[in-house]
Amino acid sequence: MFDRRLIRNLDWLLILTVIAIFAISLIIITSTTVNFTGDPLYYAKRHALRFGAGLVALLFILSLDYTYFYRFAPYIYFANVLLLLAVLFVGSDSGGAQRWIDLKFFELQPSEFAKLAIIISLARHLTDQEGNFDSFFSAIPFFLHVAIPMFLIFRQPDLGTSIVFIVILLGMLFMAGIKFKHLAAYIGLGLAALPFVWFRLKDYQKMRLIIFLDPYQDPLNDGYQIIQSLIAVGSGGLYGKGLFAEGTQNHLGFLLEQHTDFIFSAYAEETGFIGAVILLFLFLVLILRIIRVAYQARDTFGTLVCIGIATMMTFHVLINVGMTIGIMPVTGLPLPFVSYGGSSLLMNMMAIGVVLNIGMRRQKFMF
Repeated sequence: MFDRRLIRNLDWLLILTVIAIFAISLIIITSTTVNFTGDPLYYAKRHALRFGAGLVALLFILSLDYTYFYRFAPYIYFANVLLLLAVLFVGSDSGGAQRWIDLKFFELQPSEFAKLAIIISLARHLTDQEGNFDSFFSAIPFFLHVAIPMFLIFRQPDLGTSIVFIVILLGMLFMAGIKFKHLAAYIGLGLAALPFVWFRLKDYQKMRLIIFLDPYQDPLNDGYQIIQSLIAVGSGGLYGKGLFAEGTQNHLGFLLEQHTDFIFSAYAEETGFIGAVILLFLFLVLILRIIRVAYQARDTFGTLVCIGIATMMTFHVLINVGMTIGIMPVTGLPLPFVSYGGSSLLMNMMAIGVVLNIGMRRQKFMF
């Protein structure tokens, strides 16, 4: 049960940072969707409701000792695989991708929750093998651990989330003590395998990986969104054009997906360079606080879980912001806590709940 005396160990700066990022998200979602429906607050209210659901999930997670996640990690892993399998058979199709299960009251995207499930189960796997990483082949079981859910997500198809799994794995392997020369060799082998992966990609996925190098080679089709995003970010200037119908790229319909994948573009247009720096600074604080909890954790399992979550958050921010300014390919990865999307927001709130839980219980109390 949750003991109130643990409250003093809560990382309040981490909590306030999440609230600040969400507050920015709520403002920009309201601004970007004000003309979408008859109710100008329709999307904002749904986003706030989902944040509330995430807060309930966070509080529930805090009430448990995080060692329960260690004990039940195998069950979490298999439940995750079953959900990913279910998507391939009963998932709903949208935009050529089959990633969601329609629960009537909620569109569940199992691939989002798979990230946290893999972090927890992989942390258990690495902890159980602690100290046995001398051999080059010692990492094979961990690659297989991640390969099954990654393959199922790749089949949806969802290339971006599949890549997230690889990055999480490498980050956690490094923290677990895999030799750097072995880690470099794994990365080298992965790069050597890229030509084989390339032929498994769909045509639109290949184009996404190519077009970001020069979006003007197809400015009216595949390069259109990147070009409009670059215009939006650049036109924001130092102070931005202002919120609520002031951003021309956003409100005149040039920029698409302005409240989901490309919300950073709309935000930068309306709040400018200063607004963008403030948001990125908040993400830096968020990630550094998670890493701080990782180093204060009382056991290896807690440390690895936090590092996995920090790696996931970092990669999402780098890729999402990078694709809006044309230095990363468009992968559809949401900006944590900011992009409109129920599964992503709920999963991120749960992840923060796990981090706070580990931080709360970093000491053993004698009563």
